[in-house]
Amino acid sequence: METPYPKPISPSQTRIGWIGIGVMGAAMASHLLSAGYSLTIYARTPSKASSLQSQGAHLTNSPQELACQCDVVFTMVGNPQDVKQIVLETDGILSTLNPGAVIVDHTSSSPSLAREIYASACKKGCWSVDAPVSGGDIGAREGKLAIFAGGESSVVEWLKPLFDLMGRVTYMGEAGCGQSCKIGNQIMVGANLMGLSEGFVFAEKAGLDLRKYMESIRGGGAGSMAMELFGGRMIERDFKPGGFVEYMVKDLGLGVDVVKEDDDGKVVVLPGSALCKQLFSAMVANGDGKLGTQGLITVVERINGKLL
Repeated sequence: METPYPKPISPSQTRIGWIGIGVMGAAMASHLLSAGYSLTIYARTPSKASSLQSQGAHLTNSPQELACQCDVVFTMVGNPQDVKQIVLETDGILSTLNPGAVIVDHTSSSPSLAREIYASACKKGCWSVDAPVSGGDIGAREGKLAIFAGGESSVVEWLKPLFDLMGRVTYMGEAGCGQSCKIGNQIMVGANLMGLSEGFVFAEKAGLDLRKYMESIRGGGAGSMAMELFGGRMIERDFKPGGFVEYMVKDLGLGVDVVKEDDDGKVVVLPGSALCKQLFSAMVANGDGKLGTQGLITVVERINGKLL
Protein backbone atom coordinates (compact mmCIF):
# COMPACT_ATOMS: atom_id res chain seq x y z
CA MET A 1 0.00 0.00 0.00
CA GLU A 2 1.27 3.49 -0.81
CA THR A 3 1.85 5.76 2.16
CA PRO A 4 -1.31 7.93 2.27
CA TYR A 5 0.11 11.07 3.90
CA PRO A 6 1.03 13.46 2.29
CA LYS A 7 -0.58 12.18 -0.90
CA PRO A 8 -3.54 14.53 -1.57
CA ILE A 9 -6.90 13.41 -0.24
CA SER A 10 -9.52 12.54 -2.83
CA PRO A 11 -12.77 10.53 -2.89
CA SER A 12 -11.36 8.20 -5.54
CA GLN A 13 -8.21 7.27 -3.62
CA THR A 14 -8.54 7.98 0.12
CA ARG A 15 -10.06 5.15 2.11
CA ILE A 16 -11.87 6.26 5.27
CA GLY A 17 -12.68 4.27 8.41
CA TRP A 18 -15.16 5.32 11.08
CA ILE A 19 -15.70 3.98 14.60
CA GLY A 20 -18.54 5.42 16.69
CA ILE A 21 -21.90 5.93 14.97
CA GLY A 22 -24.00 7.45 17.73
CA VAL A 23 -26.14 10.58 17.59
CA MET A 24 -23.35 12.74 16.17
CA GLY A 25 -20.96 10.20 14.69
CA ALA A 26 -23.46 8.78 12.23
CA ALA A 27 -24.38 12.24 10.94
CA MET A 28 -20.73 13.21 10.54
CA ALA A 29 -19.89 9.99 8.71
CA SER A 30 -22.84 10.44 6.36
CA HIS A 31 -21.30 13.68 5.02
CA LEU A 32 -18.23 11.72 3.90
CA LEU A 33 -20.41 9.19 2.10
CA SER A 34 -22.39 11.97 0.42
CA ALA A 35 -19.12 13.42 -0.87
CA GLY A 36 -18.28 10.10 -2.55
CA TYR A 37 -15.70 8.70 -0.15
CA SER A 38 -15.34 4.98 0.44
CA LEU A 39 -16.28 4.45 4.09
CA THR A 40 -15.70 1.39 6.26
CA ILE A 41 -17.38 1.36 9.66
CA TYR A 42 -17.16 -0.69 12.83
CA ALA A 43 -20.07 -0.83 15.28
CA ARG A 44 -20.32 -2.77 18.53
CA THR A 45 -24.05 -2.99 17.74
CA PRO A 46 -24.12 -3.80 14.00
CA SER A 47 -27.85 -3.06 13.68
CA LYS A 48 -27.10 0.63 14.29
CA ALA A 49 -25.09 0.68 11.06
CA SER A 50 -28.03 -0.02 8.73
CA SER A 51 -28.64 3.63 7.80
CA LEU A 52 -25.00 4.22 6.82
CA GLN A 53 -24.88 0.87 5.01
CA SER A 54 -27.87 1.97 2.93
CA GLN A 55 -25.74 4.95 1.84
CA GLY A 56 -22.89 2.67 0.77
CA ALA A 57 -20.80 2.16 3.90
CA HIS A 58 -19.08 -1.19 4.43
CA LEU A 59 -19.36 -2.88 7.83
CA THR A 60 -16.33 -4.66 9.26
CA ASN A 61 -15.93 -7.05 12.19
CA SER A 62 -13.28 -5.35 14.34
CA PRO A 63 -11.22 -2.17 14.75
CA GLN A 64 -8.15 -4.13 13.64
CA GLU A 65 -9.79 -5.24 10.41
CA LEU A 66 -10.96 -1.69 9.74
CA ALA A 67 -7.58 -0.09 10.40
CA CYS A 68 -5.59 -2.21 7.96
CA GLN A 69 -7.98 -1.23 5.13
CA CYS A 70 -7.98 2.54 5.68
CA ASP A 71 -5.83 5.63 5.15
CA VAL A 72 -7.68 7.78 7.68
CA VAL A 73 -9.52 6.35 10.70
CA PHE A 74 -12.01 8.53 12.61
CA THR A 75 -13.13 7.70 16.13
CA MET A 76 -16.16 9.26 17.84
CA VAL A 77 -16.87 7.20 20.95
CA GLY A 78 -18.04 7.89 24.50
CA ASN A 79 -15.19 8.19 26.97
CA PRO A 80 -11.39 8.31 27.22
CA GLN A 81 -11.44 4.67 28.35
CA ASP A 82 -13.20 3.72 25.11
CA VAL A 83 -10.65 5.67 23.05
CA LYS A 84 -7.73 4.01 24.85
CA GLN A 85 -9.17 0.54 24.31
CA ILE A 86 -10.02 1.05 20.65
CA VAL A 87 -6.73 2.73 19.74
CA LEU A 88 -3.97 1.50 22.08
CA GLU A 89 -4.91 -1.98 23.31
CA THR A 90 -3.30 -5.05 21.70
CA ASP A 91 -6.37 -5.55 19.51
CA GLY A 92 -6.79 -1.83 18.77
CA ILE A 93 -6.38 0.33 15.69
CA LEU A 94 -2.65 0.92 16.05
CA SER A 95 -1.90 -2.79 15.99
CA THR A 96 -2.75 -3.01 12.28
CA LEU A 97 -2.62 0.61 11.05
CA ASN A 98 -0.39 1.01 7.99
CA PRO A 99 2.59 3.42 8.02
CA GLY A 100 1.57 6.93 7.00
CA ALA A 101 -2.07 6.45 7.98
CA VAL A 102 -3.80 8.94 10.28
CA ILE A 103 -6.06 8.53 13.31
CA VAL A 104 -8.50 11.38 13.96
CA ASP A 105 -10.20 11.27 17.35
CA HIS A 106 -13.38 13.36 17.52
CA THR A 107 -14.22 12.09 21.02
CA SER A 108 -14.17 14.65 23.83
CA SER A 109 -11.32 13.09 25.74
CA SER A 110 -8.22 13.69 27.83
CA PRO A 111 -5.34 15.90 26.63
CA SER A 112 -2.83 13.51 28.19
CA LEU A 113 -4.37 10.55 26.35
CA ALA A 114 -4.21 12.51 23.08
CA ARG A 115 -0.49 13.03 23.67
CA GLU A 116 -0.03 9.32 24.44
CA ILE A 117 -1.81 8.30 21.24
CA TYR A 118 0.25 10.79 19.24
CA ALA A 119 3.51 9.38 20.61
CA SER A 120 2.41 5.78 20.00
CA ALA A 121 1.34 6.58 16.44
CA CYS A 122 4.68 8.27 15.69
CA LYS A 123 6.52 5.13 16.80
CA LYS A 124 4.62 3.22 14.10
CA GLY A 125 5.28 5.81 11.42
CA CYS A 126 1.67 7.00 11.64
CA TRP A 127 -0.03 10.22 12.68
CA SER A 128 -2.79 11.20 15.07
CA VAL A 129 -4.93 14.30 15.46
CA ASP A 130 -7.17 15.07 18.43
CA ALA A 131 -10.16 16.89 16.96
CA PRO A 132 -13.14 17.12 19.33
CA VAL A 133 -16.16 19.02 18.09
CA SER A 134 -18.88 21.38 19.28
CA GLY A 135 -22.29 22.04 17.81
CA GLY A 136 -24.38 19.10 18.94
CA ASP A 137 -26.69 17.01 16.81
CA ILE A 138 -27.86 20.00 14.74
CA GLY A 139 -24.31 21.02 13.87
CA ALA A 140 -23.47 17.41 12.98
CA ARG A 141 -26.48 17.04 10.68
CA GLU A 142 -25.93 20.38 8.97
CA GLY A 143 -22.16 20.02 8.60
CA LYS A 144 -21.58 23.11 10.75
CA LEU A 145 -19.53 21.76 13.64
CA ALA A 146 -16.70 23.67 15.25
CA ILE A 147 -13.67 21.35 15.13
CA PHE A 148 -10.68 21.91 17.44
CA ALA A 149 -7.56 20.17 16.14
CA GLY A 150 -4.32 19.30 17.90
CA GLY A 151 -1.25 17.60 16.39
CA GLU A 152 0.99 18.37 13.43
CA SER A 153 -0.26 21.45 11.60
CA SER A 154 0.63 19.98 8.20
CA VAL A 155 -1.43 16.85 8.90
CA VAL A 156 -4.41 18.95 10.01
CA GLU A 157 -4.13 20.97 6.82
CA TRP A 158 -3.95 17.73 4.81
CA LEU A 159 -7.17 16.56 6.46
CA LYS A 160 -9.00 19.81 5.75
CA PRO A 161 -11.00 18.47 2.75
CA LEU A 162 -12.58 15.96 5.15
CA PHE A 163 -13.05 18.41 8.02
CA ASP A 164 -14.70 20.89 5.65
CA LEU A 165 -17.49 18.39 5.00
CA MET A 166 -18.32 18.32 8.71
CA GLY A 167 -17.75 21.94 9.75
CA ARG A 168 -14.97 24.44 10.33
CA VAL A 169 -11.62 23.30 11.71
CA THR A 170 -9.28 25.48 13.76
CA TYR A 171 -5.73 24.34 14.41
CA MET A 172 -5.05 24.78 18.13
CA GLY A 173 -1.47 23.57 18.50
CA GLU A 174 0.42 20.42 19.44
CA ALA A 175 -1.16 17.10 20.41
CA GLY A 176 -3.65 17.53 23.24
CA CYS A 177 -4.47 21.16 22.43
CA GLY A 178 -7.66 20.19 20.61
CA GLN A 179 -8.89 18.39 23.71
CA SER A 180 -7.93 21.30 25.97
CA CYS A 181 -9.93 23.64 23.71
CA LYS A 182 -12.99 21.37 23.95
CA ILE A 183 -12.77 21.31 27.75
CA GLY A 184 -12.70 25.12 27.74
CA ASN A 185 -15.66 25.10 25.35
CA GLN A 186 -17.66 22.87 27.68
CA ILE A 187 -16.86 25.07 30.67
CA MET A 188 -18.49 27.98 28.83
CA VAL A 189 -21.40 25.92 27.49
CA GLY A 190 -22.13 24.58 30.97
CA ALA A 191 -22.19 28.10 32.42
CA ASN A 192 -24.53 29.25 29.63
CA LEU A 193 -26.89 26.34 30.23
CA MET A 194 -26.96 27.08 33.94
CA GLY A 195 -27.80 30.73 33.21
CA LEU A 196 -30.52 29.75 30.74
CA SER A 197 -32.05 27.31 33.21
CA GLU A 198 -32.12 29.75 36.10
CA GLY A 199 -33.36 32.60 33.89
CA PHE A 200 -36.27 30.54 32.60
CA VAL A 201 -37.21 29.27 36.06
CA PHE A 202 -37.13 32.83 37.44
CA ALA A 203 -39.19 34.18 34.52
CA GLU A 204 -41.82 31.46 34.88
CA LYS A 205 -42.13 32.09 38.64
CA ALA A 206 -42.55 35.80 37.86
CA GLY A 207 -45.48 34.98 35.59
CA LEU A 208 -43.79 35.83 32.29
CA ASP A 209 -44.57 34.14 29.00
CA LEU A 210 -41.36 32.22 28.33
CA ARG A 211 -41.54 32.63 24.55
CA LYS A 212 -41.91 36.40 24.83
CA TYR A 213 -39.22 36.47 27.51
CA MET A 214 -36.70 34.73 25.26
CA GLU A 215 -37.59 36.87 22.23
CA SER A 216 -37.18 40.04 24.27
CA ILE A 217 -33.69 39.22 25.58
CA ARG A 218 -32.09 37.23 22.74
CA GLY A 219 -30.89 40.35 20.92
CA GLY A 220 -29.22 41.83 23.99
CA GLY A 221 -26.36 40.88 26.24
CA ALA A 222 -28.14 37.74 27.44
CA GLY A 223 -28.32 36.32 23.90
CA SER A 224 -26.00 33.43 23.10
CA MET A 225 -25.52 30.47 20.78
CA ALA A 226 -26.57 28.27 23.72
CA MET A 227 -29.89 30.13 23.78
CA GLU A 228 -30.33 29.64 20.04
CA LEU A 229 -29.56 25.93 20.26
CA PHE A 230 -31.30 25.07 23.52
CA GLY A 231 -33.69 27.83 24.61
CA GLY A 232 -36.62 26.68 22.50
CA ARG A 233 -36.03 23.08 23.47
CA MET A 234 -36.14 23.97 27.16
CA ILE A 235 -39.44 25.81 26.74
CA GLU A 236 -40.93 22.95 24.70
CA ARG A 237 -39.63 20.35 27.19
CA ASP A 238 -37.71 18.71 24.38
CA PHE A 239 -34.86 16.93 26.11
CA LYS A 240 -33.83 14.61 23.28
CA PRO A 241 -30.02 14.39 23.31
CA GLY A 242 -27.72 16.21 20.97
CA GLY A 243 -25.11 15.26 23.53
CA PHE A 244 -25.76 13.14 26.61
CA VAL A 245 -25.73 14.75 30.06
CA GLU A 246 -23.40 12.01 31.29
CA TYR A 247 -20.85 13.15 28.70
CA MET A 248 -21.09 16.73 29.97
CA VAL A 249 -20.27 15.43 33.45
CA LYS A 250 -17.25 13.69 31.92
CA ASP A 251 -16.14 16.78 29.99
CA LEU A 252 -16.42 19.13 32.96
CA GLY A 253 -14.59 16.58 35.07
CA LEU A 254 -11.68 16.69 32.64
CA GLY A 255 -11.32 20.36 33.56
CA VAL A 256 -12.22 20.30 37.25
CA ASP A 257 -10.40 17.04 38.00
CA VAL A 258 -7.34 17.63 35.82
CA VAL A 259 -5.13 17.08 38.89
CA LYS A 260 -5.81 13.38 38.36
CA GLU A 261 -3.65 13.54 35.23
CA ASP A 262 0.02 14.39 34.83
CA ASP A 263 -0.89 18.05 34.45
CA ASP A 264 -0.45 19.30 38.01
CA GLY A 265 1.20 22.50 36.81
CA LYS A 266 -1.84 23.36 34.68
CA VAL A 267 -4.47 23.04 37.41
CA VAL A 268 -6.73 26.07 37.86
CA VAL A 269 -9.55 26.68 40.33
CA LEU A 270 -12.92 26.58 38.52
CA PRO A 271 -15.68 27.08 41.10
CA GLY A 272 -18.41 27.69 38.53
CA SER A 273 -17.48 24.57 36.57
CA ALA A 274 -17.44 22.54 39.78
CA LEU A 275 -21.00 23.71 40.51
CA CYS A 276 -22.08 22.97 36.93
CA LYS A 277 -20.63 19.48 37.22
CA GLN A 278 -22.59 18.92 40.44
CA LEU A 279 -25.84 20.05 38.81
CA PHE A 280 -25.35 17.84 35.75
CA SER A 281 -24.36 15.00 38.10
CA ALA A 282 -27.70 15.52 39.85
CA MET A 283 -29.42 14.86 36.51
CA VAL A 284 -27.52 11.58 36.23
CA ALA A 285 -28.51 10.72 39.82
CA ASN A 286 -32.13 11.45 38.89
CA GLY A 287 -31.89 8.87 36.11
CA ASP A 288 -31.63 11.47 33.35
CA GLY A 289 -28.05 10.88 32.21
CA LYS A 290 -29.17 9.96 28.69
CA LEU A 291 -31.14 13.18 28.20
CA GLY A 292 -29.77 16.21 26.38
CA THR A 293 -27.82 18.85 28.29
CA GLN A 294 -30.75 21.28 27.94
CA GLY A 295 -32.46 19.11 30.56
CA LEU A 296 -30.39 20.91 33.20
CA ILE A 297 -33.43 23.10 33.74
CA THR A 298 -35.15 20.13 35.43
CA VAL A 299 -32.58 20.20 38.25
CA VAL A 300 -33.19 23.91 38.90
CA GLU A 301 -36.95 23.27 38.78
CA ARG A 302 -36.69 20.45 41.31
CA ILE A 303 -34.63 22.64 43.65
CA ASN A 304 -37.47 25.18 43.46
CA GLY A 305 -40.11 22.61 44.31
CA LYS A 306 -41.58 21.89 40.89
CA LEU A 307 -42.94 18.38 40.53
CA LEU A 308 -41.83 16.81 37.26
